[in-house]
Amino acid sequence: MSSISRGHAALAGVTAAAVAIGAAEPVAVLTGPRSAPLIAVGGLVVDLVPESLKHLAISLFGTHDKIALLIGTGVLLAAFAALLGVLAARRLRIGLAGIAAFAALGVVAALTRPGAGPAAALPALVGAALGGLTLWLLLAGPLAPDLWSWSPPTPAGSGAPAGPAGPTAPAAPAEPTSAGPVGGPEVRPGEPAPIGARAAGRPGERGDEADQEGRRRFLTGAGALLGAAAVAGLGGHWLAGRRGVSAARQSVTLPTPSAAAPAAPAGADLSLAQLAPYVTPNSGFYRIDTALVVPQVDPATWRLRIHGRVRNPIELSFADLLARPMVERYVTLACVSNEVGGDLIGNARWLGVPIKELLDEADPEDGADQVVGRSVDGWTCGTPTAVLRDGRDALLAVGMNGEPLPVAHGFPVRMVVPGLYGYVSACKWVTELELTSFADFDAYWVPRGWAAQGPIKTESRIDTPGPRNRLTAGAVMVAGVAWAQHRGIRRVEVRVDGGLWREATLAPTVSVDTWVQWSWRWDATPGEHTLQVRATDADGVTQTAQRRPVAPDGATGWHTVKVAVR
Repeated sequence: MSSISRGHAALAGVTAAAVAIGAAEPVAVLTGPRSAPLIAVGGLVVDLVPESLKHLAISLFGTHDKIALLIGTGVLLAAFAALLGVLAARRLRIGLAGIAAFAALGVVAALTRPGAGPAAALPALVGAALGGLTLWLLLAGPLAPDLWSWSPPTPAGSGAPAGPAGPTAPAAPAEPTSAGPVGGPEVRPGEPAPIGARAAGRPGERGDEADQEGRRRFLTGAGALLGAAAVAGLGGHWLAGRRGVSAARQSVTLPTPSAAAPAAPAGADLSLAQLAPYVTPNSGFYRIDTALVVPQVDPATWRLRIHGRVRNPIELSFADLLARPMVERYVTLACVSNEVGGDLIGNARWLGVPIKELLDEADPEDGADQVVGRSVDGWTCGTPTAVLRDGRDALLAVGMNGEPLPVAHGFPVRMVVPGLYGYVSACKWVTELELTSFADFDAYWVPRGWAAQGPIKTESRIDTPGPRNRLTAGAVMVAGVAWAQHRGIRRVEVRVDGGLWREATLAPTVSVDTWVQWSWRWDATPGEHTLQVRATDADGVTQTAQRRPVAPDGATGWHTVKVAVR
């Protein structure tokens, strides 16, 4: 068949999209990684998507939710590009209009990212231009299978040879038939022929060999363009990594703390299989935030402003911060999106400057009951001023488990506040602390339906045995973790099949600001069994059995595990 097939047209659309995305990556190296169209549009999706979908993404993918979003966005883009290619095979202007629409979306998304300047529009514009050129090359230009659809027609009766596809029949008048004009549907200049249409002239004038040559030319060109797009995209990603701050991070020497963390007591870590370790390694610490691209903040240019409703505004450089007395503390952080029994929680040894000391120097005005932490990417959290000044170890942290903060966890500086969920306290890549009031400002998650203040609830979890473990009748060690940061855990109880609650043994812990491991010896009998756990905090409050979702201020309920014993 002499016309382009739907499959080839779809491939042309996907290739054009790949070229547009790939070409934008090297440009984004110069204008900032958040200006790359896929990242900019993904960030816009994160900001605008309904909260129910965000909850679903986190529950399904956990800390891999951002990768899932980018992959999903790519799949949807490929599907739409394929459809656009099919439509463009009928009318090229439709495809070009679709690319222009995508460019407009990319430009708007990039320009609306916090801190974006006019240059942020360049990646989308350059990508769209090259994507449009690719679509023309494959559907109406030299790489199109049907060259006749774009080459100037041969004058009637001239006998001049046609292009590479073979001779062109004289354009002699033809008698109309019931099937319509012999020449087939009208083709406008610069437009590819509609799918299913045959080249003008008498049937059979272009042989199978010419058709195969056109297809080979098309597929070879599409393959070369896809390869170039991949090289450009991966090359841009590599260059962006080279411009990152890993080297700057490695050059940071952390100061010796003026107040070191107490040593973890013997037995704090039970070292049981499947049981989360008492100290979570940096590589295994959960990460939940809205940044699709990890911000690369150079400590040499980093500044912290403490301003707003204060009597003495303060601005600090990274060197200024490192020069101040530092304390080191174990603190367990938890995400408000953590489901009952979930793993969006971790314990680490943090090094930093007490926030209370900085706020005391800034001297907040009366009524400034909220401290808004603002990240370099524009994200905000609102922390009660009273909590940051009540004596707890709220820190502007620069170190994590004995090394500079990992870039993904807020390098060079982040907030760590015991007893509050991260969405109201754990500002990574922090650049501002603004004193205001809860009546005057809503931080990022509050307009999206979450509570303005988020104290951590008393919770517990069964780590072992897991629901897929094969258990043998007899002694079985049941163990897990419990937490009620800044209150501490008084008691953990376990029950089997709805029976009596049995008190578990608590491992020692560093302080009330960390979780605690617990264990209980169970004489298991053959059959199907249900294990449940509950904790009581140091205030005497026992966690409720009522199952509630994570929104608006944290999930509740008893963690339940079903096991089989043989």
